[in-house]
Amino acid sequence: EVQLVESGGGLVQAGGSLRLSCAASGLDSDDYAIGWFRQAPGKEREGVSSINIGDGSTVYADSVKGRFTISSDNAKNTVYLQMNSLKPEDTAVYYCAATWGLIATMYEPEYDYWGQGTQVTVSV
Repeated sequence: EVQLVESGGGLVQAGGSLRLSCAASGLDSDDYAIGWFRQAPGKEREGVSSINIGDGSTVYADSVKGRFTISSDNAKNTVYLQMNSLKPEDTAVYYCAATWGLIATMYEPEYDYWGQGTQVTVSV
């Protein structure tokens, strides 16, 4: 059974940083990608970033390029999302998700497994 558990959310002032973690279990090969998505109140869920575990390739949404960094520690089966220079518009519930395949993608329908989400709140 595949399980994803997010952690690291919280309340931070604008300009601050947070690091989210996504601990994965039940994925028994490196042929998968982990994506980070977020959903703000009243808005649709959107892709933030993705990493392919096999080759380390990454993609980012334009809104977070240069501020967020996705990385993986394969020994710990954990993917991180380092978020710097946070803005109030980054406030959302952040979800990690997993999909089998060899590319990093933020195409949400591709993802089969989802975590429960972690709240990130950025105050002015």
